[in-house]
Amino acid sequence: MFAVSKDYAPPLKLIAPFFQVGVIFYLISTILLFKYSSSFSYLQMDIAGWIHLFLLGFVMVVIFGAMAQLIPVVLEVGHAIVDLYYVILPLLSIGTVVMVVGFLYNPAIISYGGLMVLISMVIFALEAFATLKSSQIGTITVQTVAISNTFLLIGIVTGFVIALSFSGATDVDISDILKAHLFSVLGGFVLLTIMGISLTLLPMFSLAHGFDDKPIKIGFYLVTIGVATIFLSSIFGVEEYISYLLIFAGATFYLYQVYIIYELRVRKELDIWLKSMIFGFISLFISLTLGTISLLPNSPEGILHSSMWFFILGFIGFLINGHLYKIVPFLVWFERFSPLVGKRRVPMLHEMYPKGQAEFMFWSSSIGVVLGGVGLLLESDFIFKWGVSLLVVGAIFLFTSMVKMLSYGKGEDV
Repeated sequence: MFAVSKDYAPPLKLIAPFFQVGVIFYLISTILLFKYSSSFSYLQMDIAGWIHLFLLGFVMVVIFGAMAQLIPVVLEVGHAIVDLYYVILPLLSIGTVVMVVGFLYNPAIISYGGLMVLISMVIFALEAFATLKSSQIGTITVQTVAISNTFLLIGIVTGFVIALSFSGATDVDISDILKAHLFSVLGGFVLLTIMGISLTLLPMFSLAHGFDDKPIKIGFYLVTIGVATIFLSSIFGVEEYISYLLIFAGATFYLYQVYIIYELRVRKELDIWLKSMIFGFISLFISLTLGTISLLPNSPEGILHSSMWFFILGFIGFLINGHLYKIVPFLVWFERFSPLVGKRRVPMLHEMYPKGQAEFMFWSSSIGVVLGGVGLLLESDFIFKWGVSLLVVGAIFLFTSMVKMLSYGKGEDV
């Protein structure tokens, strides 16, 4: 167990709904993939709807819930105003639904959903900054929290400008702003947040100590500079391939840091968490490779589509889902069983998640990601839909696993 003071830790009733809502959005997003073909354009409104459903409804909701718990751990201070998280979830969830409905059926309402999402993310970022201000810790993880939340604010503001354009409230050329929005959110917030959290969670769950963290520091600065320059070049309409290379190099240093931690790990058990991490980082490597190839002249569109698929479904999806099998049992244990330590036998964390369902989730989802990526690469609807089918099965197992983990020992609350 890692040391967390009850004075700092938010209650389970605040955090659990983020994970519950997140996995529901994940399940819905996998089911909706059946309506898409293996060849498409990122400028399609329905494609934009799915991307926002997955990234806002699943990725952002789960990250916000995890950060509600991890920020006090990393900063060693309590939240500035922890009750704001009770407001963030409904605003973000309802705003996401309104935006997706707008993308699919009525562009005029996109800005209304976008405004709700904007408010929820501004509240999250400002609360995080207020909490950071009261901390004296200056680690690389803390720096990533500060920088990633800055990019989040930039990304959500540019996204709202795009939403206003879709709704007809403004008349702007969205092609360049779209790139700034995409890289600010995906590269600036999501990737940097994952990098920062990884430096805390990977050593903690693998029991790796005494490693050199220079690679991730280099990676952090490279990704930060790369995303910042892409944002500026997008705003001014300048193509900047060096920025892509900086992000690629930064992500490569991050992968090297992960390898260093993996080699020094004490815990050798190949559990659901470690399997998910391995598959996630392999997916990141595949995504970076395909993404680099897609920059070559006259490269097929399917290469870029497959690259983004492995990044979103393979890397981000598996890192989040794998950590849920560690984080949720710990939160339940901390809430319901930590007061019983020394008084009676308490369960171990590995006893608190359904191993059979977790295995089915992993294998179904991982094979689904591979088939889906191959289907997009070859523009084969048959292979793509088979991959989607397996992803849906995996999402169902993830949902049932979440229900069981959160209900574990519920009758033994103290």
